[in-house]
Amino acid sequence: MTVLIRDIVFDIGWVFVGIHPEPLLDYLVSHGAPRMDLNATLEHVGLADHETGRLDGAGLIERFRALAPRAPAAQLRRQWLDIFTPREDMMQLARQVAPRHGVYLLSNIGELHWNHLVSQYRVDRIGHGALPSFQAGVMKPDTAIYAQAEGKFALAPATTVFIDDRPENIEAARARGWHGIVHRNFN
Repeated sequence: MTVLIRDIVFDIGWVFVGIHPEPLLDYLVSHGAPRMDLNATLEHVGLADHETGRLDGAGLIERFRALAPRAPAAQLRRQWLDIFTPREDMMQLARQVAPRHGVYLLSNIGELHWNHLVSQYRVDRIGHGALPSFQAGVMKPDTAIYAQAEGKFALAPATTVFIDDRPENIEAARARGWHGIVHRNFN
């Protein structure tokens, strides 16, 4: 059976940009934070509050400052924003398929990183629209964000493919009838 794909939905992190948190983590430790891996650090500062729009950027930076009390807020902000490496090949792929397909972005991301990626890499101009989680008020893999994307972009699940690096996000999309590709090539 041949499936015709009309719309392609891309995640951003680990698809359009690589994430390199080591300098941020080292900076936090050098300014009074205990040594933790990235997941523990993000859990500690409650990143999900920021990525669902319940906490603004200034509030997130203050949470980082509580973790690393000797770090000036402006430097913390720069360190937080400077964790990305662009994946030009994937961004170019999205641009290349956009004339023939609907191309949309669906990402768990807070306003600070979103605004930075818009400013630095113009991700808002890739394709035909975006639904960052901080605007949706919910994050993947919650099915509500996929439902919002369907409504906002007029997506038909049977003709939509989602590209994301996290298998649980792909499974949630598939549960709504979308096709999914787990993106693995993020050198």
